Amino acid sequence: MLPRPLRAPLAALATTAVVALTASATMTPDIAGARPQASAATTTIDAAAQKSTGTSTATKADKGKGKGKGKGKNKDPRRTQGLFVDQRMPAVTEGETRHRTIAKRSQALWLGIEYYPTHQVRDVVRDYTFLAAAARKTPVLVVYSIPDRDCGQHSAGGAADAASYKAWVRKVAAGIRGSKPLVVLEPDAIPFIGDPGCEDVADRLALLRFAVKRLSAAGAWVYLDAGHSDWRPYDGRALLLKRAGVGLGRGIATNVSNFRSLRDELAYGTFLRRELKKIGVTGVKQVVDTSRNGAPIPVAGDVINPTWARLGKAPKMVFDGGLDGRLWVKHPGESDGAVNGGPGSGLWCDLLADRLLGLPESGGC
Repeated sequence: MLPRPLRAPLAALATTAVVALTASATMTPDIAGARPQASAATTTIDAAAQKSTGTSTATKADKGKGKGKGKGKNKDPRRTQGLFVDQRMPAVTEGETRHRTIAKRSQALWLGIEYYPTHQVRDVVRDYTFLAAAARKTPVLVVYSIPDRDCGQHSAGGAADAASYKAWVRKVAAGIRGSKPLVVLEPDAIPFIGDPGCEDVADRLALLRFAVKRLSAAGAWVYLDAGHSDWRPYDGRALLLKRAGVGLGRGIATNVSNFRSLRDELAYGTFLRRELKKIGVTGVKQVVDTSRNGAPIPVAGDVINPTWARLGKAPKMVFDGGLDGRLWVKHPGESDGAVNGGPGSGLWCDLLADRLLGLPESGGC
């Protein structure tokens, strides 16, 4: 699921962001965006002028933990403003108008150490969050560089060791500081525990706990990935989440890059909250990736560019009980791997976008 990075140089981006932040409140600022790629070299955000939009957010407040629950100027902006829409996501830059349903929605910026190394990632995150703030929108980030990432499968990679991971996370946190993003932390890292390809369980949980603490302290709402409702067995997952520091962050993310129904994911979140409460962790909130879960009956085990998958409900923060909101974490139209007509993991493919929208397939990428 590793996506492609932002492509153009950082030159002048910070200036662009500062100018935008001081502009009129009614002005839509120029923005730059994300173009993830698994194999690309170290590349970053472009300062090219493009319009920013955002999805609307419900104003209904939940009883969740954290600051900003009150009314007035102290209310956390994540509860009232829309999600940041990046106009250089591939659905936009590929230029196909038939994909505009995808292009106009907020999608997450994925951070990987391979293309945003330690010496650079702070500036990438800082400038991206500045642009979101200038647009008065909430950015969504994915931190995805745990050592032994994806346990040797399609998105294998990550930091070389614990020390390099901690150093990289510190820089991500430094870039976040002063902003209020949503952060999905390390998709699949916990659900893969127990897989023969993954080792050093205690070390992995300690690194996740470190990241939750660092990123939360910097101002992020951190949602620790908890897999999805069809990734079994998960009877012991609540304890793993506790050991990984879920109670130190905002909550859990489920269904990242997967296809389970929203109903099933909400039931799964309820199960996890109940199990966490039994072991002393309360107040956990959930976000669900709905980017590709629009099919009424998903096929268990078919998870690499399935031909039956369809676009899911639009991303939106709703703050309804235990559910904070729906996000598009995976970029619809980007490949999971070289299966079912797709290219390598993280690469855009028109054919895959056509399928998700229920359109005649273009025949290629």
